[in-house]
Amino acid sequence: MKATHAHLLKFINSATQFVIPIYQRTYSWTEKECRQLWNDVRRAGNTDHIPVHFLGSVVYVEESLSNASAGAPLLVIDGQQRLTSATLLLAALARKVGEDEPVDGFSAKKIRNRYLIDPDETGERQFKLLLSKTDRTTLNALVRGDELPEPKSKRISENFDLFARWLDQDKDAVTDICTGLSKLMIVDVALSRDHDNPQLIFESMNSTGRKLSQADLIRNFVLMGLEPELQTRLYEQYWRRMEEGFGQSAYASHFDGFMRHYLTVVTGSIPRLDDVYEAYKAYAQEQLATGRNIEDLVREVWEYSRYFGAMVLGQEKDPHLSLGFNDLRELKVDVAYPFLLEVYGDFKAEKLSAIEFVEIIRLVEAYVFRRAICAVPTNSMNKTFATFGRSINKDAYLESVKAQFLILKSYRRFPVNDEFIARIQDRDLYNFRSRGYWLRKFENFGRKERVHVDDYTIEHIMPQNENMPQTWRDALGENWAEIQAKWLHTLGNLTLTAYNSEYSDKSFEHKRDMEGGFKDSPLRVSQGLAQVEAWDESAIKARAAKMAKRAAEVWCMPALPEAILSGYRKPASIASEYSIDDHPHLVSGEISGLFADFRREVKALDPCVTEHFLKLYVAYKAETNFVDVIPQAKSLLVSLKIGVDELTDSREMARDVSDLGRWGNGRTEVKLSDLADLPYVLGLVRQALDLQLGSEDAA
Repeated sequence: MKATHAHLLKFINSATQFVIPIYQRTYSWTEKECRQLWNDVRRAGNTDHIPVHFLGSVVYVEESLSNASAGAPLLVIDGQQRLTSATLLLAALARKVGEDEPVDGFSAKKIRNRYLIDPDETGERQFKLLLSKTDRTTLNALVRGDELPEPKSKRISENFDLFARWLDQDKDAVTDICTGLSKLMIVDVALSRDHDNPQLIFESMNSTGRKLSQADLIRNFVLMGLEPELQTRLYEQYWRRMEEGFGQSAYASHFDGFMRHYLTVVTGSIPRLDDVYEAYKAYAQEQLATGRNIEDLVREVWEYSRYFGAMVLGQEKDPHLSLGFNDLRELKVDVAYPFLLEVYGDFKAEKLSAIEFVEIIRLVEAYVFRRAICAVPTNSMNKTFATFGRSINKDAYLESVKAQFLILKSYRRFPVNDEFIARIQDRDLYNFRSRGYWLRKFENFGRKERVHVDDYTIEHIMPQNENMPQTWRDALGENWAEIQAKWLHTLGNLTLTAYNSEYSDKSFEHKRDMEGGFKDSPLRVSQGLAQVEAWDESAIKARAAKMAKRAAEVWCMPALPEAILSGYRKPASIASEYSIDDHPHLVSGEISGLFADFRREVKALDPCVTEHFLKLYVAYKAETNFVDVIPQAKSLLVSLKIGVDELTDSREMARDVSDLGRWGNGRTEVKLSDLADLPYVLGLVRQALDLQLGSEDAA
């Protein structure tokens, strides 16, 4: 490697051509980064005491070190965002100055012939900067002054327009920008293919501009070191098709998330969103060591990206699957995508039919919705779905999925009808995060001709006006305020209407009997209101009970005969032969009171926590042990199933015992002997429990 300082414009002028390799990300600067560049250049241009402004580095493989002939392009490893933005600013400046030369060397002709094109070349060889294919045609058209292609690169065209507009808005801007551009400096970093590792250098660059996404790093890792012919083929055959499948906007916003879901499928572990690149590198290196080749891995990512596009980006062609995926998107069930990606792959491999796939989608939907209604903590669902597919018998696919849902216990449970029916009646559904979703599902369940719920608004039958009209106070009775507070936003008091403004705070009888009122409503969700004589608490509760039973059919739980289900159940564990009486220190010793408080608080952490007395210690489990207690005469040794490096432990009470002989299952140990320390230790225990339950803040 050799690095030198250089003036940006001289650097561009002296180079034959800069080429962005196909594995590099597309141009991604937004108005924020462009505004920063503009401000920096402008400030350098109008401030005499600023002799230079450092822009960053440009890292490339130099032609003389890459076995290429003299005058060959420079392949840019890092710095394309800065080069591209500077090129857009120069192109906008050339268009602005025309035949004028506000600063020596900055006429349109000189700008173009020195920094934008090589007048002695033709075709693509004439352009000083040649971007990857997604952006190339748009930048080339702007440099030539041609009409933009369709589809055009959104970022390239928008940022050119930004620079052009800013140049037009201020008469002093042109001079300042010309002068400022002449002061820009870079670090010119030339690499040798024979001695430098471009990928390692690429990873370690701390350059200015937009941070590389995990997907950018992955693409570079996969393609950067390949022979040019293989690199081009894999990019064109798989990666570019993947980018096009996502589209420019979705690629930027969804691709990192997709890679996280994909890695969850193929590894069974959920990487943090910021660690996706490292997780993929580890997975790829492991797979390559087993005999797979790089094309297998790229093809695998591409195939899963198509499944993801169908589910998340609305690209599914089958109408029944498409409707199911749309419902999942509206309900926001991202945590289920790893499992559904696996099912989609099996569907493509013809291990299940489209009808079975739709039913599985509906089971996932019902599971997520019922848990939300029943306020079951959601922090376990990502782990539930991450490993769900591994429990499936794919020779009896649908039956096995139903069985796995039915045997989930405690905090992972599929809420049964009694629980769901009870909770949906008193839940605040007006402020539910997906209220449009549940109303649409309610209205269209069983319909062949679907109702577009977006054409209607939500109507509170009993109005939500704080100044309740006297007619409503009389109808509800003397405790009208309590009734309004309790039932206002609940299932029994909500419906849909196209006459919301006409209803206003009118009496129930008026809303029922007016033209377009409840009696005339064609909507199923309003059925039965025409027969109600008065709207009071009993009417609200009666309607809620009826609708709740309907909801149990809309979001139905799976059903299997017990004879089949019993085959999927794990044998019950044998009850422990030990009890607290086998631990004298815990019964009447010095620490017995401390243990009594500890066990009460730990069991109160979550309904799923169970206590098990063993010969040498006491275990507390959710799925498995998350904390064990080893009794001593004057203290409790608390063994946590979490690494010291994973704990937030400001008092540093925990120690690593992973390499020591010990009782208990944990890698981390805390000594508890003082009641005053109990709240702090319980905070550590809570962290071990959250880790096991699968906290969703890992993103």
